[in-house]
Amino acid sequence: MAPEPPDESRPPLWVWLFPMALLVLAIVSVPIMVLEPQGLPRYRSLEAELREIERDNDGLSHEVRRLDAEVRQLREDPAAMERIARDELGMVREGELVFQFPE
Repeated sequence: MAPEPPDESRPPLWVWLFPMALLVLAIVSVPIMVLEPQGLPRYRSLEAELREIERDNDGLSHEVRRLDAEVRQLREDPAAMERIARDELGMVREGELVFQFPE
């Protein structure tokens, strides 16, 4: 008996074996890469850190706006400057009497 010639209607083995091997490799490797310490857990911790930093930035932006308003007020309003000098520095006008009460 003579060997049968290759069946031309059937594709070679590698045509379907290669895509199947890639599929199996993806099914196995993707969960490993996602669940390893540098994968999804790291992503989540970085997201939480980003949210915290954004909250801090919002608070600091609010503080900067408040300080800008205070500086503008001190530059433009002499009464504000006098109030700061009296309240924070304890300054008095000439001729004023200061009463201090023990606490």
